[in-house]
Amino acid sequence: MPTHTANSIPPLDLRAQYGSIREEIQTALQSVLESQIFILGAQVHALEEELAAYCGTRFAIGVASGTDALLLALYAWGVRPEDEVIVPAFSYIATADVVSLLGAKPVFADIEAATFTLDPGKLERLVTKRTRAIIPVHIYGQTANMEPLLQFARQHKLQVIEDAAQAIGATYRGKRAGSIGEVGCLSFYPTKNLGGYGDGGMILTNSSEMHEKLRALRMHGETRKYVSAEQGWNSRLDEIQAAVLRVKLRHLEAWNSIRRAHAKSYTEALANVRGVTPPKVAEWGDHVFHQYTVRVPRRDEVQRALANDGIAATVYYPVPLHLQPIYTHLGHASGSLPEAERAAAECLSLPIYPEMSSEQVSRVAEALVHATQL
Repeated sequence: MPTHTANSIPPLDLRAQYGSIREEIQTALQSVLESQIFILGAQVHALEEELAAYCGTRFAIGVASGTDALLLALYAWGVRPEDEVIVPAFSYIATADVVSLLGAKPVFADIEAATFTLDPGKLERLVTKRTRAIIPVHIYGQTANMEPLLQFARQHKLQVIEDAAQAIGATYRGKRAGSIGEVGCLSFYPTKNLGGYGDGGMILTNSSEMHEKLRALRMHGETRKYVSAEQGWNSRLDEIQAAVLRVKLRHLEAWNSIRRAHAKSYTEALANVRGVTPPKVAEWGDHVFHQYTVRVPRRDEVQRALANDGIAATVYYPVPLHLQPIYTHLGHASGSLPEAERAAAECLSLPIYPEMSSEQVSRVAEALVHATQL
């Protein structure tokens, strides 16, 4: 059984983060309580403006979750039953589930081994007359290789909807994640680099038409009060979450910088360790290390050894999407998408968060070296 002591190292430490910004958070929450406005008020409006400016888009639309951001974005672009959407096979289930919720079919593509992101070279054979969009996932805090994906999409008249849930602040050739495709989707789940105190999400776009459409879709399709022009959802970011996120946004760049420093220390410590492959930082941009994910062939044994040493390493994600029980009916066999399957078997995410000390980083690296040599 794992040994949990005062010296245990968790995957992240939200209590420590809260301690560092407690007064700012309490002041922000108090302002919402005093206003007694809780839905789509001044805090949401201000956060939308601040995030659009930070990410480099004209508009941002606050919604109830990162999943809803993807769902509404797909619907706004016209994805309907019987359509197809290409998604990477290595991601969280939400990336594909939103396609299914609209009655469309997720078409699974393999990933690049080095970056865990959608492989542009594997898309051509997946396109049919029903294909409407591609969802590249900026996994673990690094963008997909967007240039060839965008070129491919233009050739086939497809829309590109970025799943940037794990990559706020990351860049691709100078552009922020979420600002590169037609639409970008963010998640504010509490564990994210910019996390709220509950669910929340944001849709980024440069299109005034999409902006207006998405604002209606998040509010039951209303184009004016009590008048709905089309089917919509109840998917609104609330004022309390927006107030918390506005405080945290002020710290995001500093926090991401510390994450990069910790990642650099990990990589230096693990560079020549047999049986460990550190993550690759692609030449096209900045990685924000939502996760620091290594490959280890004996992953489950290594994870158990770390747990026995009080270190909580995590597996994201142990079952690739094409082999999920929900998609058995699509008939994918084991071995059909080998890189996604290999990643699911080998990936292990080490603790990484801004409040970690350099001593903790060193201890995790040393423990990993020891665990891989057992």
